[in-house]
Amino acid sequence: MTPEKDIRWKQRFENFEKSYRLLDKYAQTSLDSELERAGVIQFFEMTIELAWKVLKDYLEAEGQLVKSPRETIKQAIQNDVISNGHVWLDALARRNLSIHMYDEEKSKELIKTIRESYVPLFNNLYERLKKE
Repeated sequence: MTPEKDIRWKQRFENFEKSYRLLDKYAQTSLDSELERAGVIQFFEMTIELAWKVLKDYLEAEGQLVKSPRETIKQAIQNDVISNGHVWLDALARRNLSIHMYDEEKSKELIKTIRESYVPLFNNLYERLKKE
C-alpha cells in the first residue's frame, strides 16, 4: 500500500464507523414515529454509501482498480474482505430504492431488513477493517 492510499481508506473508514455506529444505535430503538424511521433509513443510506466507498479505497490501496459499487462488492468478495455478497448487492439495490420510498409499510419492511440483515453486515465489515 502506498502511504497516500493507505491514509485515504482509513480516513473514509472513520466516517463509515461514525455512520455505522449511529445506524446500529438507532436501529435498535422502538422507532414509533415516521421521523424516527426516516432517520434510520437515512443512516442506512449513508452507511451503505460509505461502506462501498471504504471498500473501494481499501481495494485500491491493495492495488485493485474498481469503479462501480457493484464491481467493488464483487472484488471485495473475491479478495475475502467481505462475505455474503448477495446481501451486499441487495443492500445496494435497497439503498437505490429507498431514496424514492414514501410508503409507510415499505419503510417498516426496510427497517426490519436493516435490523436483521444490514446492521450485521456492516458490523462484519467494521470488525474486519478495524483490525487493519
